Amino acid sequence: MLRRFTAAFLAVLAVLVPGVVGAQAFPTRPLTLIVPFPPGGSTDTAARILGEAMRAPLGQPVVIENVGGAGGSIGVARVARAAPDGYTIDIGQWDTHVGAIIYPITFDLQKDFAPLGLLSLNPQLLIARKGFPADDLKGLVAWMKANPGKGTFVDQNAAARVTGILMQQSTGTKVEFIPYRGAGPAMQAMLGGQVDLMVVQAAVTLPQARAGTVKILANLSPARSRVIPDIPTSGESGIPGLYASGWFGLFAPRATPKEIVAKLSAAMMHALADAKVQARFADLGLDVASREQQTPEGLDAFHKGEIEKWWPIIKAAGIKAE
Repeated sequence: MLRRFTAAFLAVLAVLVPGVVGAQAFPTRPLTLIVPFPPGGSTDTAARILGEAMRAPLGQPVVIENVGGAGGSIGVARVARAAPDGYTIDIGQWDTHVGAIIYPITFDLQKDFAPLGLLSLNPQLLIARKGFPADDLKGLVAWMKANPGKGTFVDQNAAARVTGILMQQSTGTKVEFIPYRGAGPAMQAMLGGQVDLMVVQAAVTLPQARAGTVKILANLSPARSRVIPDIPTSGESGIPGLYASGWFGLFAPRATPKEIVAKLSAAMMHALADAKVQARFADLGLDVASREQQTPEGLDAFHKGEIEKWWPIIKAAGIKAE
């Protein structure tokens, strides 16, 4: 009798307050974590580590779906249009949730997403192909001035293009931008000697650098990374102000219920507290975000700060996707 009463009560409650019951039951099926770049890049690697670690606290698999193109904006658009039920989220970063304004996007970066939490702060490294004449940033600038316009620079996303333009402006040099659909294909081109220079997250670079197949010229961060402290910054190498912002965060569609946002955020924080996840992130050169930044409020404040910092620079430079 009690069992029948409980079932009837829940059925009525589901009709009267569907959002509450749905949030209490969430999730009841696998989730989709959209990676807005092709497989093989740093975003894909970090997403797979995190997705597997979130499976236990959520009680459901987290399925990775790679949706590349247009600097990541195609995949992010999928999330903006998805039902706000928590089952479709994305791993966002500077390129997709700040620098995407260089593309003709159909969504609002400030209004169409619900922040879940900041995952990591990611050092952006300027690297060169094996055999490139320069071994450090000072040598690179000297080579570019002696060979104007001859250096090829990978343009695989908004962050790379903005950084390349800032480098040109701050050093009075010129490079040729070569477009690629993501860091994975771009790295293959660099290993094949088809391009000279690339700005990419440490997650993609470190395995190749350790194998001696690429050269790391500088860490494009204001300060040295705690997980790769031996790599000098651009400021230390003679180009102060040449910085590139790197980070990962989780986003859901706008209007996702707060209860579901809280569950997703808690699962993410649980995953990031795992010593194995932290070790794997460290191997990739990713600095795990502070616990305060891992909250929805933390990512919201961080994201707003990034927009306020970078949008004026992008607009003043007139940077547009080509």
